[in-house]
Amino acid sequence: MNDTADLVARALALHDRNFNCAQCVVCALAPRLGVDEDICFRASEGLGRGIGGMSETCGAVSGGAMAIGLATSNGAADPTSKELTYRYACRLVEAFRAKNGSTICADLKGERTGTPLRSCIGCIEDGVALAAGLLDGLRAHAR
Repeated sequence: MNDTADLVARALALHDRNFNCAQCVVCALAPRLGVDEDICFRASEGLGRGIGGMSETCGAVSGGAMAIGLATSNGAADPTSKELTYRYACRLVEAFRAKNGSTICADLKGERTGTPLRSCIGCIEDGVALAAGLLDGLRAHAR
């Protein structure tokens, strides 16, 4: 399952199963990354509703950053990959913010203004698509 539309559809199906936004993004990308979906689900559970329900960083952004880390990290035995991971996570955040006006869950939902910038469904779609695009770029760069 490498097509972005298929990944988005998978993420939205996970949302229908009550996965939070972070879980939807990282779990939809798990097969592409070759990682266990249940571990992704568990690790991202606290990131929902803007990290623990605090309306901070959007879970879709957090889930995308997790996916990038899973793809770029060398692991604990060789902790030298941070710069690459940070560079790609930064690109994700910047692209998401440019598209939606914020990366803050409360702002996206319009909790302070009464005017939502983007729905959770839209954020999930964007998180998956943007992260998948960056992951594709990583693969192309590695060749």
